[in-house]
Amino acid sequence: MKNTVILILLLTGIVANAQKLSKIEPASWWVGMSMDTVEFMVYGSAIADLKAESKTLKITKSERLESENYLFVTAVITNSTTIGPHKMSFRIPNGKLTGELFVDILNRREGSAQRKGFSSVDFIYLLMPDRFRNGNPLNDNINDMEKSDRTKLGGRHGGDIEGVRLSLDYLQDLGVTGLWLNPVLENDMPDYSYHGYAMTDLYKVDARFGSNEDYKRLSSEAKQKGIGLIMDQVANHIGSHHLWMSDLPSGDWINQWEAFTQTNHMKVSRFDVHAAEVDRKQFTDGWFVETMPDLNQANPKLARYLIQNSIWWVEYLDLYGIRMDTWSYPNKEFLSNWTKAILEEYPQFNIVGEEWVSDAGLISYWQAGAKRQDDYQSYLPSVMDFPLQTAIVEGLQGEEGWRSSMTKIYESLANDYKYGDVNNIMIFPDNHDMSRIFTQLEENFDHWKMAMSLYFTTRGTLQIFYGTEILMTNRDSDDHGVIRTDFPGGWEDDQVNAFTGLGLTSQQLEAQNWIKKLAEIRKGSPALHSGELLHYIPDSEVYVYFRSLELERIMVIANRNEISKELNLARYSQGTNGLKTGLNLITGEAINLNNVLTVGPMETLIMELK
Repeated sequence: MKNTVILILLLTGIVANAQKLSKIEPASWWVGMSMDTVEFMVYGSAIADLKAESKTLKITKSERLESENYLFVTAVITNSTTIGPHKMSFRIPNGKLTGELFVDILNRREGSAQRKGFSSVDFIYLLMPDRFRNGNPLNDNINDMEKSDRTKLGGRHGGDIEGVRLSLDYLQDLGVTGLWLNPVLENDMPDYSYHGYAMTDLYKVDARFGSNEDYKRLSSEAKQKGIGLIMDQVANHIGSHHLWMSDLPSGDWINQWEAFTQTNHMKVSRFDVHAAEVDRKQFTDGWFVETMPDLNQANPKLARYLIQNSIWWVEYLDLYGIRMDTWSYPNKEFLSNWTKAILEEYPQFNIVGEEWVSDAGLISYWQAGAKRQDDYQSYLPSVMDFPLQTAIVEGLQGEEGWRSSMTKIYESLANDYKYGDVNNIMIFPDNHDMSRIFTQLEENFDHWKMAMSLYFTTRGTLQIFYGTEILMTNRDSDDHGVIRTDFPGGWEDDQVNAFTGLGLTSQQLEAQNWIKKLAEIRKGSPALHSGELLHYIPDSEVYVYFRSLELERIMVIANRNEISKELNLARYSQGTNGLKTGLNLITGEAINLNNVLTVGPMETLIMELK
C-alpha cells in the first residue's frame, strides 16, 4: 500500500458559530519523499465538516474526529507537484467558500534519503541549551513566557541556540563529531520550562531559544565543521499547556483516568508473563507528572501526526540522528511503526531510544536484530547502555570481596550477546538526569581519568555530557538544577571561562586536555571505534582488553591499584597475537612486550601493537 503523509491543519482563533483558519501542520513538505501522500489536522471554530480542495494538490479526503474544531485532510505530493506555495480552499457543506491556507512544497537536499546517521565512529556531546551559553540576551524574556532568572535552580537561565552556534569551534577543538541538544521546541509552561520535555508546540522552536531558522542554521554550520546534529524528541507526552489540552481532537487523544494516575515506571511489566493487566496499563498509560499529559499513540491520527513530525524535522534540519525520550512508555506497535517509517525514508539513519534500566535483557529487547521471546518486530537501531554506566562507576569505586571489583565492567560487557549490534549501543559516563560522573566517582581524579579512558576505548557509540571535560560536579546536591549547572563562560559576567581556559584549575585543564587526547586517539583508530572486542576476566584489579580490526590491534590495560602491577603476558597471547612491541598512544613511547609488562599505579595503558 502506498505511504500516506497526513497534513494536519490546525485552525486557531475560535469564533463562535464561524469558521476561521489560521495554522497548518506541517506547513511544508518535499517532493520525492517515500512518504508521498499527506492527512492535515485543523483547529478552529466549527470547522470539522468543512471540505478541503485545491487546484494544484490532489486532495483525497477531508475527515473529522469528535471535536468540531479539527479537520483532517489527505493530500498527495507527487514528483510532478510544482515547487512553491499551494493554496487549499475550504468550503462549508452547502459549497460556500469559507477560507484558505497554504502549504509550501520544497525540493529535497541532494542525497537526503541516503544520509548516514551517527555511529560508533562518533564522539557525541550532549548539552542542555538553557544552561550552556547565552548567545542572544535579547531573547531571554519573551512576552508572557517564563522569565529568565539565573538565581533559580529550576528556572530559565537564558542559554540558547545562538550560544551553541557560537561554541562550535570549541566543540570541534574538543574532538566532537555529533551534537545532541536537549529539546528546544516550545515549552510555554508557567514554570520549570527550561529542560524542554513538556512541549507545547511540536513544530516550533521555543522563542527563548531562538527560531526554527536559528536551529536550521546551527545544523548547517555544525555540519560544515564535521559535527552532525542529533534531535531529542518526545512521543510519550506533551506539556499540559499545549493547545490540544484546551480542546482535544478526540477523547482518546491522551490516556485519561478518573483522577491523576502516575506511571508506575515498572518497565519489566512489559515482559512479565505473570503481570496483571492493570499494572501494564498504568506503566504505559500513566502520566509522568500532572503537567505532562500522556499521549495515546494507539490513536491512528495522533500516531500519524507524530511520525510526520519526526520526518519533517529530519528533512528540515538535515539531522544526523534522533534520540527518543522514554522509549518503552508509548504504545508498543506505534514504536515499531514510527521507527520503520523513518528508516524507510532514510535507510542509513540512526535513532537511539532511552530505556533507563539496569537489565541488559530489557534494553536489548528493543534493538533491531536482537533475539526476543515473542514475535515483536523492532526496527530501533540503537539503545543506551545504562548497565555499563553503573558497572564502570561501581567497578572503579572498588569493593571488598573475593574477586576484583573491575569484574563488574567485564560482566556488563559479557551481556553483549543479548544485543543486535554491539557497536551501535550508546555508552556514556553520565547524562542530564543523573549525578555527574565526577560526583559519582567521589571526585577522585584518577578514577575519572580511568573512566574516560575506558569509555573512549571500549565498544559502542560514545556520548559525554557538557562539563564532563572540566570536571563539573554536583557535590552538595542531587537537584537537577545543580546537576545542570551553567557552563562556565557561557554568560558575559562569568569569572571562569571553560571556552578559553580562563580561571580553570590546573586539574580542570588537565581533564580538558585528557578528553582531547582520547578523542584524537579514538578518531584515528578504526579498531577503537569499530573493531571487535576481546577481554579478559580482571585479575587483582587489572582489566585487560583488545580492540582489533583487520591488521590494527589495540591493547588496553586498566590498573585500578595504587601501586604498579606486573602482567605475565603469556595469559594474553590470544590478544597479542604474537606481536612483540607496543606503541603507547598517550606518550608515544615504544614498549617491549616480551614476557612481563609493568603497568603504573592508576594507569590506563593504551597501546597499538606492532
